[in-house]
Amino acid sequence: MRIRPLLSLLFVTASLAATGNLSVEIKEYDIPTANARPHDPAVGADGSLWVTEQKANKLGRLDPATGQFREYPLKTPDSGPHGLVADRDGNIWFTAISAGYVGKLDPKTGEVTEYRAPDKRDVDPHTPVFDENGILWFTTEELSSIGRLDPKTGEIKLQPTPTAHAIPYGIVVTRQGVPFFCEFGTNRLASIDPQTMTIREYRLPPGARPRRLALAPDGTIYYSDFGRGYLGHFDPTIGRAEEWASPGGANSEPYGIAVTADGLVWYVETGLKPNALVRFNPKTKTFASRTIPSGGGVVRNMAVAPDGRLYLACSGVNKVAIVTVNP
Repeated sequence: MRIRPLLSLLFVTASLAATGNLSVEIKEYDIPTANARPHDPAVGADGSLWVTEQKANKLGRLDPATGQFREYPLKTPDSGPHGLVADRDGNIWFTAISAGYVGKLDPKTGEVTEYRAPDKRDVDPHTPVFDENGILWFTTEELSSIGRLDPKTGEIKLQPTPTAHAIPYGIVVTRQGVPFFCEFGTNRLASIDPQTMTIREYRLPPGARPRRLALAPDGTIYYSDFGRGYLGHFDPTIGRAEEWASPGGANSEPYGIAVTADGLVWYVETGLKPNALVRFNPKTKTFASRTIPSGGGVVRNMAVAPDGRLYLACSGVNKVAIVTVNP
């Protein structure tokens, strides 16, 4: 394994700006199965809201136009569906963190195809993302590796992180086709070369625990620093990072995060009860926030629909939510 050197970033820490009131509509929908523990949302090829139901061993689909909710049971018991993402053909790919496989659901038939690591190695696939070539990349926590799955062949390759027990978590793919991921077990971000599978790590401030990533329209990356209560911004082209204290303070636990097409950054402070949805404007360096009506119960991830609405999974209250930005 080739290991790239650990890089220290140039950091700029900004002072906390005033926080305004966030004008959005948040509409929540119940998951039909009780105690399903909705974990991650995703946007279907048709704009539908998909969600993993971790304890129910199902995937769910909400039609935003009608409010109709349909559930798809998985064939392997206790799969523990965790992250999910749609491909260009409308299939829904998910990580079965408990049963150790990556799955593909065909919504038209309900058929599920399972992909497992070489030699049936014990893995815990966590968060998936597609690159422009149709390759599926995914993180693993306990195995502390990055996975690469070729849907054409079903082959899975795994690359361990240079840092032991780094807990790879959130992951995105840049416009240059390079996967970047959080190392939630330590204070680092990392990237993996898509050809050589070489991993390079980037050191963040002491105590940082980056958990989720979101790709901005300009190719830069925002991350939620769960451990310190910060929003971070990383420019992979120059290795520069800037950070801001989250409005909710050091114990706000920023978690799910997304960036809309207009460049606005959205994330949820899960350490607050109720959870707070936060918007950050990079142009003005200002925040706005509002509480989630149900309390959220820990919003672990979020996704952006083609029309700019936000899809949220509200784990502890067994709901999904759609956020519409008011003019």
